[in-house]
Amino acid sequence: MSTDLAQALDLSAIRRRIETVLTDFLHRPSSVPAQRGRGSDELSQALADFVLAPGKRIRPVLCVLGWYAAGGADDETVWRTAASLEIFHAFALIHDDIIDASETRRGRPSAHRAFATRHADRPDADAYGTHAALLLGDLALARSDALLHAAGLNTRQRDTVLPLIDTMRTEVLLGQHMDLTATGRPSDDVERALTIARYKTAKYTVERPLQVGATLAGAGPDLLDVCSAYALPLGEAFQLRDDLLGTFGDPAQTGKPVLEDLRSGKATVLVAVAMQLADAERRRTLVSLVGRPDLDEDGAALVRRILRHTGAEETVERMITTRYNAALSALDADVLAPQSADALRSIAARAVVRAA
Repeated sequence: MSTDLAQALDLSAIRRRIETVLTDFLHRPSSVPAQRGRGSDELSQALADFVLAPGKRIRPVLCVLGWYAAGGADDETVWRTAASLEIFHAFALIHDDIIDASETRRGRPSAHRAFATRHADRPDADAYGTHAALLLGDLALARSDALLHAAGLNTRQRDTVLPLIDTMRTEVLLGQHMDLTATGRPSDDVERALTIARYKTAKYTVERPLQVGATLAGAGPDLLDVCSAYALPLGEAFQLRDDLLGTFGDPAQTGKPVLEDLRSGKATVLVAVAMQLADAERRRTLVSLVGRPDLDEDGAALVRRILRHTGAEETVERMITTRYNAALSALDADVLAPQSADALRSIAARAVVRAA
């Protein structure tokens, strides 16, 4: 039994199977548009291209790991449910890129920029790109629901899993709104930045997907508590690493312009810590530069120097390490099989030690 479980928890095999479910579903003709034509074909193809582009697939993988951690046996229900989380994630990313006016996503043009470029002959190409991407995000949400409702949930699963997914969706939207509200000017409010990270990333990326899989398999409260104890610190560490990569990372690896977060004035823990540690002159410099849409490389280099000289970068690295260790400690619980704990340790290492 332990050998079978170890094989089931092969992370590469889990990703491949998720890819297969996504490919089969997204390339299946949709029954939604009664009259197909260029517009509906373009949206459907754009959605398939966006979802199937290379990505971490961390949410569906965690959903599957939660399922096996709760004693689930191989079943198409968990694979379809897990894949539906990835399509919902496409919805969130497409709309997030519009909100942030992001030019790229995963090293490729963001959805609204791709639409604008494809229709560059239109006088309103930029507006068209934004509007088409909004519809694409809406389509992703609808297709996510379609796959979820075709997953074959039984009555118990519907009654327990659907409310949990609704909670996940509400939390990430609230997190996005908090992020939107806080964006623009640097602040020294570290707790606010951590709260945004908790709702926008920790719950959405790690806790809820893991709990969805475990709940599908009938997990009890003890296991769900372990899921939270592992997921919340790991999710925060994941976002803190994103914050560092968004400022100090290599765009060739992250697939994202390194100036984007600084120009938008994202309410990151990194900047909040720097605002707390900086002297008055450096605080004024941060306030004058972070959040400027026309911030250039010289200005960004000055911000990075301040983030390093104040010790903010080093402080965030320590915060990542503390949260990573807390997540690993949660895996010592008796309710987890050793193979499940090992798989979750592997996920934790990949989430925290990365360049993209």
